[in-house]
Amino acid sequence: MDKLAEIMACKREELSSRLRPVRDEEFISFGDRRDSHRSFRDVLSSPDELSVISEIKRRSPSAGEIANIPSAEEQARLYLNAEVDALSVLTDEKFFGGSLQDLWNVTDFIRSHDRLVPSLRKDFIFHPIQVLEAAEAGASAVLLIARALDDVEFSELRRVADLAGLDCLYEAHDEKELERILDQEPFIVGVNNRNLTTFVTDLAVTERLLPMIPPEVVKVSESGIVDPEDAWRARDAGADAVLCGEALMRSDDPEGFVAAMKEA
Repeated sequence: MDKLAEIMACKREELSSRLRPVRDEEFISFGDRRDSHRSFRDVLSSPDELSVISEIKRRSPSAGEIANIPSAEEQARLYLNAEVDALSVLTDEKFFGGSLQDLWNVTDFIRSHDRLVPSLRKDFIFHPIQVLEAAEAGASAVLLIARALDDVEFSELRRVADLAGLDCLYEAHDEKELERILDQEPFIVGVNNRNLTTFVTDLAVTERLLPMIPPEVVKVSESGIVDPEDAWRARDAGADAVLCGEALMRSDDPEGFVAAMKEA
């Protein structure tokens, strides 16, 4: 079994007791959020500089333990001081050491400091209940991984995210996945440089796939951004934003790291 298949099998088992039908009205109750918060999409659309999505990630299957942080909100404070454009919060516990409570804590911290920095729920989402949880926790966007979802799941998750006022960050690793995503008429597409079968990273994936994405779509390069030069390479390939986790989590100077990436 490849790593993504293993993770998805565990995720479906983990959530089995929480799954239930979710009424549209439950999503609609959050739908006015897009009017009162900066949207994930708008924040990443700056024409003047590369946008940076910083990720709160304690560990991963590929890197093992990354950082023993005191709390998710303390890491968010470091990122806000570094003037990142958006936050990505891992909420998977078994493989990444995160939790849904981390997302609640981060969004509460952002609001309490009157900051308008949007946040992404980064998880292996396959059911509408996970989208509702993201909206309840104050997220601005959810991650939808093409390889993890069939077409029916894809369409339904997009539909309920729209009802809840959440953006969708669609994720592709190859041409076939990207083609399926483009059929959804996305606003934001992320190219994952990491192969989720082998967990090997290659920035050439960004260079190959980004030119295939229409110009009006926000383009994000994900994974494998280990130094500012990688961010510049992604920008040269057409990225509007980069998602950076492990390197920023390990950095002694996140402010300098982010500033250097934005010079791309």
